[in-house]
Amino acid sequence: MPENRSVLVTRNSSHGGCFLVVCAVLIGLLCFSHTATAQVEGSEVSSRRAQLESDLAALEKEIDTQRVILEAKQKETVSLARDVAILNASIQKAKLSIKARTIAIQQLQEDIGSKQNTIVGLSNRLDREKQSLAQIIRRTNEIDSYTLAEVFLSGNNISGFFEDLDAFDSVKVSLRSSYVALIANRDQTQAQKASLEDKAAQETALRQSQELEKKRIEQQEAEKKRILTISKGVEVTYQKIISTKGKSAAAIRAELFTLRGSAAIPFEKAYEFAVSASQKTGVRPALILGIIAEESNLGENVGTGNWRVDMKNPRDTVPFLDITKRLGLDPDKMPVSKKPWYGYGGAMGPAQFIPSTWILYEDRIGDETGHRPPNPWDPEDAFTASALLLEDNGAAKQTPASERLAALRYLAGWANASKSAYSFYGDDVMELAAKYQSLINILKAN
Repeated sequence: MPENRSVLVTRNSSHGGCFLVVCAVLIGLLCFSHTATAQVEGSEVSSRRAQLESDLAALEKEIDTQRVILEAKQKETVSLARDVAILNASIQKAKLSIKARTIAIQQLQEDIGSKQNTIVGLSNRLDREKQSLAQIIRRTNEIDSYTLAEVFLSGNNISGFFEDLDAFDSVKVSLRSSYVALIANRDQTQAQKASLEDKAAQETALRQSQELEKKRIEQQEAEKKRILTISKGVEVTYQKIISTKGKSAAAIRAELFTLRGSAAIPFEKAYEFAVSASQKTGVRPALILGIIAEESNLGENVGTGNWRVDMKNPRDTVPFLDITKRLGLDPDKMPVSKKPWYGYGGAMGPAQFIPSTWILYEDRIGDETGHRPPNPWDPEDAFTASALLLEDNGAAKQTPASERLAALRYLAGWANASKSAYSFYGDDVMELAAKYQSLINILKAN
């Protein structure tokens, strides 16, 4: 037995140096290969990203130009040229918004692909270094298993044996350090990829808004064609049409105002709730009506969700059960928004508050309406809740910029309100507010 083990020590001693050289070269090649590949891929990704960012910036500049044209034209006296210009600007802005959002989605997808390639490369390096580390550990364990007596009896060069042992330890430590660094790098890259995927999910979800914008473009193109057809391009004819087009106050009062998650109510009643909420918050009634209308327009699955399936648990399910219990309502029968594939649903009533947010506003809503507890599905409570949130978002300044920003914050929160992907919502709300302001002006004149 001792003789056989001496032969093994001799084999280790004679080949240890060569093995260590191979390990060192292997580690160097792995590092060089990864670095060179990463540099090439990084250069290509950076170049592509720079081009996408440049294209996106150019589109956003064009969108802002069209928005300025819209705002200026809307202030002009009604005329054929003015209304056609508004339609042209709206159509162009919508088309540019679709292009911008497509580029933003493409940009995120390419970033995700780059992160995925990096993760694959790091995983391959980890596998190779695991194998190298395992081999060195096995060889080191072979050496560690010998007693000093066996080393002395083997007849081999003792100093060489210990030099090999020290070298093995050194390489093993280097590999272990490299292995730990790789794991940290891979985990960090995976976290970055997960973050990008979340953003991509949000961007992709907004493709729905692109479909809405496409439909709006079709409607605006049809309206433009209709205007030019009936007026034959003659201003006098168009003015006669406009003069007979205005709705009577009686017709406006009787018109139904659609509410999300609740039965429709007469416009006059909706206006009454908006005025009451405005007096308490300083938010323009037309803007409140615009927000409620926009929330009712978005999505095809309005009120078709179920709290058990669509709400985030426990963030929203717990307060939802508390809200319905205090109101004496059956939670399984109350309409909430359906969960989209990219996130959570569960928003309640015309104002579309999620339960965890509604809880935060309950006392303030109750103070204004006298309803304790307030009901998310009650139109008066919902209008008041919307006005309070808009007030908190800065809408009480009653400037176009502050109102649009408040609307964006209503949808996406303060952190995401400035993102161009959400701009469609702010534009929609402002267009609806302008529409309702014109109806309000007719009501006030009668």
